[in-house]
Amino acid sequence: ADFYAGVPDSQLRPLCDCLMDAYGLDPRRHIIAASEGTAAALAAGYHLATGRVPVVYLQNSGEGNLVNPAASLLHREVYGIPVILIVGWRGQPGVRDEPQHIFQGKITEKLLHLLDISTFAVKKDTTEAEILAQMEVFRQTLRQGGQVAFLIEKGALEFGKSIQYRNENTLSREAAIRQIAAVTGGDPIVSTTGKASRELYEIREANRQPHDTDFLTVGSMGHASAIALGIALQRPEKRVWCLDGDGAALMHLGAMAAIGAAGPENLIHVVLNNEAHESVGGMPTAAGRIDLPAIARACGYGKAASVSTPEALAQVLAELPGALTFLEVKCTIGARADLGRPTLPPQIQKEQFARRLAVISPKA
Repeated sequence: ADFYAGVPDSQLRPLCDCLMDAYGLDPRRHIIAASEGTAAALAAGYHLATGRVPVVYLQNSGEGNLVNPAASLLHREVYGIPVILIVGWRGQPGVRDEPQHIFQGKITEKLLHLLDISTFAVKKDTTEAEILAQMEVFRQTLRQGGQVAFLIEKGALEFGKSIQYRNENTLSREAAIRQIAAVTGGDPIVSTTGKASRELYEIREANRQPHDTDFLTVGSMGHASAIALGIALQRPEKRVWCLDGDGAALMHLGAMAAIGAAGPENLIHVVLNNEAHESVGGMPTAAGRIDLPAIARACGYGKAASVSTPEALAQVLAELPGALTFLEVKCTIGARADLGRPTLPPQIQKEQFARRLAVISPKA
């Protein structure tokens, strides 16, 4: 294969590093897509233009984004576009993982088989000869316009180099979240997938604060802003915050159009932009090359700003208008080596957050 498109995954870090080492961001060879569905569509375009077979890589949690193009574009009963999928298998049965990966891990193979996608699990002890032999089996499926998937188990891949990703920003994400949390009071906060939620959780722990004002969107990447919109529309008396990530915001950018159209004056949408998919290795996003505040203004946000220093962030937080607000905070790549994970189960977090909302909301 000579074209790859996908969304990074920590379990596929060696593959991602290999692709960046070999191709970088040459768009004719390798594209880091905003979503898995977009990656599949890119692959389809590549095949239509060349007749060759592309590769799409993803974490299994992104299978949901893949379902629509897999079923209504790629499948043999539609256009019959051959694609090789490389899928990081988080939450694999029998392997300890985070709560948001457990159910997805159980249904990963079933979902792919339901989509008529043939699979082969690559284990830590799988040999190159075994993979090549399986590839020969897969070639017949690909020739018939089908799709195939290599499921990558934990620790199955290795690459001799570890690519380090950096940007020119100086403000850490955790410091920015700490500044924001200090002014939110009892306001509800919806935080995005990955390290941002982990940092918010630890900030509450360090301050000996309860967690009931925070909804940690540990899964469902890209949907934190829509969750926050749903809360803001139903609780207009409370200021609602969304702590988003750049990769997450890009994944479902259409949510910003819906937010702007609804126009809740009590919503503050913060994008912590480090221009990277940091939680899964640090590969770059497109957010370093686009104007997110301009997009927000075009979508109908009442105010949009971008800051990159603690002083500028403090000023914006002190002058928040009574209008739908978008705030880009440019951050460094990196987190504390000892950053922990939430210890409260997701259902308990949800119940505490919902009870708190009920307390602060007017009775129906």
